[in-house]
Amino acid sequence: MGSTDTKKKSGSAKAAAAPAKKGSGAKGGGPKAAGAKGAPAGDPFKAAGITKDEGLHLLREMLLYRRFEEKAEEAYAIGKIGGFCHLHIGQEGAAAGSILPLHDGDYVISAYREHTQALAKGVTPGAVMAELYGRADGASGGKGGSMHIFNAEKRFMGGHGIVGGQVPLATGIAWKIKYRKEPNVVICYMGDAAVNQGGFHEALNIAAVWQLPAIYVVENNEYGMGTAFHRVSLTEMVNKSSPYGIPASTVDGQDVLATYAHFRDLANEVRNGGGPRFVDLRTYRFKGHSMSDPVSGTYRSKEEVEHRTEEHDPITNLADHLTMAGVLDQDAFEAMDAEVREAVNEAAEFADASPAPDPSALYTNVWAEINPNGRLFFDGREGDR
Repeated sequence: MGSTDTKKKSGSAKAAAAPAKKGSGAKGGGPKAAGAKGAPAGDPFKAAGITKDEGLHLLREMLLYRRFEEKAEEAYAIGKIGGFCHLHIGQEGAAAGSILPLHDGDYVISAYREHTQALAKGVTPGAVMAELYGRADGASGGKGGSMHIFNAEKRFMGGHGIVGGQVPLATGIAWKIKYRKEPNVVICYMGDAAVNQGGFHEALNIAAVWQLPAIYVVENNEYGMGTAFHRVSLTEMVNKSSPYGIPASTVDGQDVLATYAHFRDLANEVRNGGGPRFVDLRTYRFKGHSMSDPVSGTYRSKEEVEHRTEEHDPITNLADHLTMAGVLDQDAFEAMDAEVREAVNEAAEFADASPAPDPSALYTNVWAEINPNGRLFFDGREGDR
């Protein structure tokens, strides 16, 4: 699947290749034999305007995201991570391809499946893992957990647990950028279900009226929790912004080269005054909606998941391209994989060693006004009653 602007064709963002043949699925295995049956014709790197070195960097980033999420899955299973935990396994191409083309000053805001997006924006693996562990050295001081990773210095403006709640916030950030005449954009990620929330429509309407520098991105993994999108909407996803006159496009998030090229060009258009954009970013999660959700057997079949993990793994597919380009072999892939595994293990050790937040942290970064008629007194605070 390529990238098609509903207003005009966008050649640079077309899919670089047909889906790769059977690979290693969710494990994120190495390249298959070069010249295998079904190998794409032409040079996908040239088609996307991406160098081979940039391709290797994209591969390393996606491997980091995959190994990080696998470690998080393991830590959750043994009780080191509590609460909700939504993994991004299978959607690494969407994160790397859409965030890595951004400038340092650009903003990213997201929903609650945001671990890898925080990594892509420059938040360290240790800070993200410590946040998952609920530790003081976490990105949000251990008070946010999996769904609320935040780092203002990196302009990662948090994951948000209320479905669609981040969309009006992103619009406010875009207004700030325009008001201050900053050369930046904001990318706002949301899941499929967010487009049916009222805040989504109000935010897109005002973004269109004010021509704000915002890119609204639906990570379209085909399901809102356990409900297939086609069961709750007769309108195609790519048409959701059309009532507001916001140009829309579709791109294959499992093809990281096409995704990178698409968002590189799109961000430049918006940065240069092109107004808001809407992107239907087609992807697929290889795990359940959350750690409490089965991978298959309820709302999607085992056969569906196996087919998608075997045929549409963004890591395996990029590794194939790099192998056929002559810049990657199995040994180099394994060395890269060993490097990111070590980085992830170090992040887990950092999180383990980080202390729990001090109880006094309950009252930091919190705004409150005492009711003049009194307050409840079971909070343990001293003072006037």
